Amino acid sequence: MAKSSGMRRVGRWLFWGLGSLMLISVLILLIFRFVPPPTSAFMVAYQLEHDRRPVRHSWVDLDQMSRWLPLAVVASEDQRFLQHWGLDLDAIATAVDDYRQGDSLRGASTLSQQTAKNLFLWNGRQFIRKVLEAGLTLEMEALWNKRRIIEVYLNFAEFGPGIYGVEAASRAFFGLPASQLNRWQAARLAAVLPNPRVLDAAHPSAYLRQRINWITRQMRQLGGVAYLASIYHRCPVWSFDCTP
Repeated sequence: MAKSSGMRRVGRWLFWGLGSLMLISVLILLIFRFVPPPTSAFMVAYQLEHDRRPVRHSWVDLDQMSRWLPLAVVASEDQRFLQHWGLDLDAIATAVDDYRQGDSLRGASTLSQQTAKNLFLWNGRQFIRKVLEAGLTLEMEALWNKRRIIEVYLNFAEFGPGIYGVEAASRAFFGLPASQLNRWQAARLAAVLPNPRVLDAAHPSAYLRQRINWITRQMRQLGGVAYLASIYHRCPVWSFDCTP
């Protein structure tokens, strides 16, 4: 009897704890829907790892970025970004099938998942982190539109050691603001995303050049910048859908 009562207490504490975390995350996401996040979990972790060394980061609105940038990132990382609701079940199923056939386990992460991870979580493949990532992603997809998700992603993705966001990356690697990048330069930045602390957009290796060429082909096959035209449609501030 006492054991049963103890289990019920633990269950109640767990229920209220998870509920509180969900409420807090919803409130934070609602704020960040309208206000640029001041930093990210990955930026803080980098500073802690490197004795509080300052990072290079500067927020820039989506309309002040070259339109090649979001297209390059979508072509490279998540070509179904406009279609899925945060979790790409087809990509997850494919990754599981490949793993069963002997390939290494791939993350199959969407841009929405990567945005949630970059802002709030840590790197790694722990089960609890993936669960938290999935929950935050679903909340984000419910509370933000696609325009906001890719805008935040492009502002907090890591493009090199201590270099976060496309504005800092554009100036570091090309000496240009993000608004002036051409298709090739945008593809060079997108190409380093899988491993930005090893791959160097300033001095592309043979492997990186192959990846850049593949990304530019994908950008053409998607239809060019017109593919993401819907995210540039200006919606009322209260709207959760940016589709014309």
